[in-house]
Amino acid sequence: MNNHPNIHAMIVAAGRGSRFGASVAKQYTMLQGQTLLQHSVARLAASDYIDKCLLVVAADDRTAQTLDFALPIHYAVGGSERWQSVQAGVMTISNTGADDSDLVLIHDAARPAVPSHDIDQVITAAMTETYGAILATPVSDTLKESYSQSELTERLLDESDGHAYAKRTVDRHNMWQAQTPQVFRLGQLRKVLNYVSEHQLTITDEASAFEYLALPIRLVIGSRQNIKLTYPDDATLLAAILNAQA
Repeated sequence: MNNHPNIHAMIVAAGRGSRFGASVAKQYTMLQGQTLLQHSVARLAASDYIDKCLLVVAADDRTAQTLDFALPIHYAVGGSERWQSVQAGVMTISNTGADDSDLVLIHDAARPAVPSHDIDQVITAAMTETYGAILATPVSDTLKESYSQSELTERLLDESDGHAYAKRTVDRHNMWQAQTPQVFRLGQLRKVLNYVSEHQLTITDEASAFEYLALPIRLVIGSRQNIKLTYPDDATLLAAILNAQA
């Protein structure tokens, strides 16, 4: 195995961020005078391992190429699902002649506060792994599972209010919250994404694809400052984190 592989950085920015509820795509939300996407690229630029970045954007994106970035940028067109966008990026990287043992670093545009130390840590960890490594944090809050709609119907006469009800407390031992960057061997990533496509699977991150095939991905403890902009309230917290990190 190549212990000093090339690093190919990719930011997935083809989504619309429907849960965020803004009129512009979430990655173009402004914080401290720059878009989330610009902040996220700048974080990658702070790593000594990264000297360029592939942005995977929507086919109708007219904004990305008007922005200034902290790294040389190349582009690929994403798909309707996140994994399809990642697959498009992987094919773009593969077509440059990259080696299968090279590492692909995948970061969310909506995580603009990842510490550069964490980026370097997850890359260093992935260099020693057959498949890859991801940033994650151990779950510290009490977790509740709610009733499904069918279960609720059996227990309550009127479930039309749409409220959620606690069913049980989930054991948080061995539970982690996944973050990005996630870093994988190029050849292995291409294989598992092909498997997802062939079997029409649903995944929420790239590590999920490896899990379907029981392929071990290393967990690297990341900072809790590395939050993702998902809901409007997150913007206030992210602005505070960015100010504190400045």
